[in-house]
Amino acid sequence: MSRSLGVLAGILAGILTLGACHHEPKPATVATLPPPAAPPAAKPAPVPVSPNISAGDSLLRQCQLHFDNTQVAPKFDFDHSELTTQDRDVLQQIADCVTKGPLKGRGLALVGRADPRGTEEYNLGLGQRRASSVGTYLERLGVAKTAIKPSTRGALDASGADESGWMTDRRVDVDLD
Repeated sequence: MSRSLGVLAGILAGILTLGACHHEPKPATVATLPPPAAPPAAKPAPVPVSPNISAGDSLLRQCQLHFDNTQVAPKFDFDHSELTTQDRDVLQQIADCVTKGPLKGRGLALVGRADPRGTEEYNLGLGQRRASSVGTYLERLGVAKTAIKPSTRGALDASGADESGWMTDRRVDVDLD
């Protein structure tokens, strides 16, 4: 029994010795994260340039186009997509810029919009007809069909609550693609 006691004492001593070994803890690694990315700059709101057309700031600046503020001018008539003479004059200047001016060969994004009256499906269709009306006219002025990207937002971004606000909602935004 003394021999088994000796063996047991030896095992116990070994266990205590192992437990007494001291290892330096590894320092905790702190991951350094890159600084958060700056939020994307908000795209400036399109500038009204004719009764039915708003243009992106970069398009106006790069083409050096200057128009009177037509924010208060009537936009597309309710349920219509026909262009006015003033719209055609503005589109002529934009077409000149992208066909033979400083933005020669650049594409244009056309976004048709509607006021919130009517169903979502109807307003999306009306916005598309308005963008297509502008696109067709730009094609007649020499802008390549492949450079024109019409789309619609319908009334998704409409903000008007009465007739004067709804007139502003009824437009086509033209910007660089």
